[in-house]
Amino acid sequence: MTDYVATQRALKQSEERLNLVLQGSNDGAWDWNLVTREVYFSQRWWAMLGYEPDELPATPKLWLTLTHPLDSLRVSAEFDAVLADSSTSFELEFRMLHKQGHEITVLDRGYVSRDEQGRAVRLAGTLTDITARKQLELRLERSEARLSAFFEAIPDSVWLKDAEGRYVLANPVKARMYGRAVDQMLGKTEAELVPPAQAQGYRESDERALRTGESLVYEEEALMDGQRRVLEVVKRAVHDHGGQAFGVLGVARDITERKLAEAQIERLAFYDPLTHLCNRRLFQDRLEQAQAASVRNGQWAAVCFIDLDNFKDLNDTLGHDTGDQLLQQVGQRLQQVVREEDTVARLGGDEFVVLFEQLGTEADVAALYANNVGQKILSALNEPYRLSGALHHNTPSIGLTLFRDHDERVEDILKRADLAMYQSKSAGRNTVRFFDPNMQAVVMARSALERDLRQALAEEALVLFYQPVVNTERRVTGYEALVRWKHPQRGMVSPAEFIPVAEQTGLILPIGGWVLRTACEQLAAWSHDPDKQGLTLAVNLSARQLRHAEFVPEVLGLLASTGAPPQRLKLELTESLLLHDIEETILKMQQLAERGICFALDDFGTGYSSLSYLKRLPLSQLKIDQSFVRDLLTDPNDAAIARTILQLAQSLDLDVVAEGVETEGQRQFLQLMGCKAFQGYLFGRPGPLE
Repeated sequence: MTDYVATQRALKQSEERLNLVLQGSNDGAWDWNLVTREVYFSQRWWAMLGYEPDELPATPKLWLTLTHPLDSLRVSAEFDAVLADSSTSFELEFRMLHKQGHEITVLDRGYVSRDEQGRAVRLAGTLTDITARKQLELRLERSEARLSAFFEAIPDSVWLKDAEGRYVLANPVKARMYGRAVDQMLGKTEAELVPPAQAQGYRESDERALRTGESLVYEEEALMDGQRRVLEVVKRAVHDHGGQAFGVLGVARDITERKLAEAQIERLAFYDPLTHLCNRRLFQDRLEQAQAASVRNGQWAAVCFIDLDNFKDLNDTLGHDTGDQLLQQVGQRLQQVVREEDTVARLGGDEFVVLFEQLGTEADVAALYANNVGQKILSALNEPYRLSGALHHNTPSIGLTLFRDHDERVEDILKRADLAMYQSKSAGRNTVRFFDPNMQAVVMARSALERDLRQALAEEALVLFYQPVVNTERRVTGYEALVRWKHPQRGMVSPAEFIPVAEQTGLILPIGGWVLRTACEQLAAWSHDPDKQGLTLAVNLSARQLRHAEFVPEVLGLLASTGAPPQRLKLELTESLLLHDIEETILKMQQLAERGICFALDDFGTGYSSLSYLKRLPLSQLKIDQSFVRDLLTDPNDAAIARTILQLAQSLDLDVVAEGVETEGQRQFLQLMGCKAFQGYLFGRPGPLE
């Protein structure tokens, strides 16, 4: 009896402790004995529904009575399913009716006790009021729905990435840029969506936004629905409450139509609607910029003024539509003739202008270039036009003027070109005239020289003169071949006069080719003479020759066709040739040096030679420029330079030839310093070989 009392007391204490725990909890407890049909609901269970424990009978059907009618059938069915299977626990969410008439949402979590046959004998669990949480979830769900609807309704592309560059959010517009659905983008990085180079660019801009915390605004092109579009992109970092950046928010707006409208406005404001060339307003702006640039860099610029001859007659006889066709074709031809960087404009009517910049610091060189282009324009505009299905001929009158002075107005520059154009009309039309009479004379003289030079080349009127190179014993070891031109009216024309013209007009290539062929033929002839087969022959190279793509095959072909010994051919180049395309120059020289051809660096000391390149060049000889030899005996600086060149050549294992030796004193002084080869008037002037 004592044990029974003790057991009952312990059980009562246990129940009291359980009640204390349950009273301190927000959950309501319940217990249902399926065998005895006894039901227990805790104080919190009743309070959750607004009742006192004695207000309603605690029966198995009470919970179903208090369940919301719309949920009762579902809950009853789920309870039956729990009892029928072998479950040991369950969790149900449903609505119940409060005493005051409103509904609450509860979470019922229970446990099932079963006998040895697996039959449920007891159910127990807790009831949790989750009404507030469900209301919060509902508000959140509605908020997310509104946000999603807003997000999807935005016509711009919007996205959010985390700090590692993975997409967290993206709207359909953004997804369409990648040809994907939104869910196919989420969790992916750019590297999984676009080519590597593009992904790298996106990642760099994201990191810049994260790093700086500032908004990045830029434009980019993108492919959307198969069309190329222009987007204005804004990116900025997003931060948590602690100020730590955790991602990048991006917005991209399609501004293609705006850009097209801006371009259309610009075309209307600055371009001629008929020819699509610059109009007067834009040309004057370009002219002002060119004038300022020419003052800064010291280079000449030019304006070419073009007026179509008898254009009014064409309009009157064939109609304005035909005249418009002519103007359009003239504009097209002008753009084809000039350089890409030159500006072509239509001032109005049948008047066109072209702006040439960076024509060099020498006025005569600039004038020659401008005249050459003017002649090309003249030739192009003399070609027949097909207008309304018929051929039509038209000629232009062209005026040119140079400028480099910041004091004159652009209107004055245009006026000078206009006056030069009227000089062209006065001269009979279809000609090119300069505004400056002196400049016109220079241009005409240079044009005549070019014409005569072309004729001389065609008639093989050029000749080679030879100047000997001697050793310390005054014995001739070779010659330098020098091209000369005997003009039928002017006599001997100085190379200083016609070589620059040949360089500017491109004639230096056929002239250089002729010199090389003649030199190779001479070497081949010497190779059969025992007294001369040891002589070398030096030929000067121009920059155009050396940079010509077929230079190496041309030289090798001449050696093969003439039978000239390659080890006796010496190609001379100046230091100025080493200032551009040095790697290509070295490669070509090495290809020829491998065949035995020698190279000499002419006029050494007057230009700029990087020693790092000098040691890589396959040179066999340096030539001391005559400017250092001339005052060798009176100017210590010239003597020091000559001595330095000799020492440098010795360290590089190169031969040295002193050019311009005119006195015995110069020869002796050079020989005392170690020079072993000489060239100059002391030993012979350039002349015919015989």
